[in-house]
Amino acid sequence: MQTALADFIRDTPEGREADAILRKCVHCGFCTATCPTYLLLGDENDGPRGRIYLMKQALEGKAISDKTRVHLDRCLTCRSCETTCPSGVQYGRLLDIGRKLVEERTTRPTGQRITRRILAEVLPRRFLFAPMLRLGRLVRPLLPPALAEKVPASVASAGRWPAPRHARKMLALGGCVQSSLSPEINAAAARVLDRIGISLVEARGAGCCGALRFHLNYQERGLDDMRALIDRWWPHIEAGAEAIVMTASGCGVTVKEYGHLLRHDPRYAEKAAKISAITRDICEVIDAEFGRIEPLLGRTGGRVAFHPPCSLQHGQNIKGVTERLLVRAGFELTPVPDAHLCCGSAGTYSILEPELAARLKNNKLAALASGEPGQIVSANIGCLAHLQSGTALPVRHWIVALEERVKEVSF
Repeated sequence: MQTALADFIRDTPEGREADAILRKCVHCGFCTATCPTYLLLGDENDGPRGRIYLMKQALEGKAISDKTRVHLDRCLTCRSCETTCPSGVQYGRLLDIGRKLVEERTTRPTGQRITRRILAEVLPRRFLFAPMLRLGRLVRPLLPPALAEKVPASVASAGRWPAPRHARKMLALGGCVQSSLSPEINAAAARVLDRIGISLVEARGAGCCGALRFHLNYQERGLDDMRALIDRWWPHIEAGAEAIVMTASGCGVTVKEYGHLLRHDPRYAEKAAKISAITRDICEVIDAEFGRIEPLLGRTGGRVAFHPPCSLQHGQNIKGVTERLLVRAGFELTPVPDAHLCCGSAGTYSILEPELAARLKNNKLAALASGEPGQIVSANIGCLAHLQSGTALPVRHWIVALEERVKEVSF
């Protein structure tokens, strides 16, 4: 695709990156076939190809309208289009650049600005989110149905977290909302790894990975969150932690991109690259160590439907690994039609675009339930909470389901 970027951005790092990405796009349209919002709405501007043209126009200095912002807002950033694209267009990176520009040059309605600001201030801060979640659970029966379904009726207990006792150590990210919504996830991962000789530790004060604010277009504040997390992790890395283990694939895809996002920061570029290089999704860690887990497994695990989060299969390009682990662990995987499509969670998307998110959730739950599983498992906290709000089937992280099978063998 030919480009003629405007003077204000042409020779900037963002301009050069955007130009290189745009030139890869050959306008083939393969991406539209796997774009969830295009499949729902049938509007070219609500598909990757149309959004690329809207961003190209903005980068070339054309007038930017509120309509452009609406179409970019509707994008889930699921990156299914990247998996489909035969030309290797890095759509997600282009979208970050385009959204930032459009945000700077348009004015959102007041209600949207307030909502986005509240999300950016509350969700990344555990000391604010945790008490608000407890309050929400208390008043849940009094809330409107659309709001009540976003508040879980109960929160599982984390259970025992093993004391660090092994020579091999890995770091876990407590994150922002996961530690309050599902504290059992990291604890289950810690117990499984402990059984095979790896101590999983959480760095004190290590909070949000930065994805939430960055994708709400508070990009500089998101980068500050990333730097703060690097500072918390770095002493542990210097002390010999061999990997950073992600149990939330949405955080994982962002941390794996720290090296790119902070590449122009002279203080953090090298550290960010190191962080990205040693970050692993929990499925990658378990896959490498499964031979040591297999003797610990008990009886078969029953029928499960696995939902691969977009951040895992498209963002991190990890496909089939968790499914293979579940089968090896004795679970029977039920078929899930259109497993490549997004469930509609997408970070804060389900809050900001509730109608589209609800339609995507209903479609996904119908696909997951079609094989009559006993439970649904996934790999990202946002997907888990979003899907659980629409089904009576238990929806859990797959590492929790795996750890229950490991527990069947006594210590």
